[in-house]
Amino acid sequence: GLCLEKRVFYKLISGLHASINLHLCANYLLEETWGKPRWGPNVKEFTRRFDPIETKGEGPRRLKNLYFLYLIELRALSKVAPYFERSVVDLYTGNGHEDAESKALLLDIFRDTKSFHMHFDEKSMFAGDKKGAKSLKEEFRLHFKNISRIMDCVGCDKCRLWGKLQTQGLGTALKILFSEKEIQSLPENSPSKGFQLTRQEIVALVNAFGRLSTSIRELQNFKVLLQQTR
Repeated sequence: GLCLEKRVFYKLISGLHASINLHLCANYLLEETWGKPRWGPNVKEFTRRFDPIETKGEGPRRLKNLYFLYLIELRALSKVAPYFERSVVDLYTGNGHEDAESKALLLDIFRDTKSFHMHFDEKSMFAGDKKGAKSLKEEFRLHFKNISRIMDCVGCDKCRLWGKLQTQGLGTALKILFSEKEIQSLPENSPSKGFQLTRQEIVALVNAFGRLSTSIRELQNFKVLLQQTR
């Protein structure tokens, strides 16, 4: 069978795929009359993609992987908090007042994430010999790079944007989880050396988590709609 790291990778990609499918089902073109489109949740399409019978048991597994992906990104947000809590870190929005306000809101999110019990320990990953672990990490990086390149082929601009953003957000989350020691040893009042996040990575991380949160909310909505149709 596959090693733990590769199983985790495929579960994460499956969760990402489930998130995208949920958004498609939740904001579906139901009809278009006289040039006026009507968008909304499509229960039939949701059933086709996730029902245990329709998908031969694959649907529930995909949704489990969505929750797994959510937990991974939630854990990354809680782990990266010390990086942003340092006084030397600013967000630079171009407005001094908004800089402080944005950072305060971000720290509030990090504090909220710490109130959740975590169910995944990333320390068990890449725990073998250093050479093998380094090779696996590089394989992970290349896989994400390839997925991002595949997104370039998507015809819909909006789909391509969100696909690339969610992929980079997940890549950033994994970067955080595998840099825990570097984050904990960061200096309080001087620039980061061992660990650094770019502006693009920060934007991708927060927006990708927001997208996953919306996916799970939409899933709850579909559960209610399915109960009403029975």
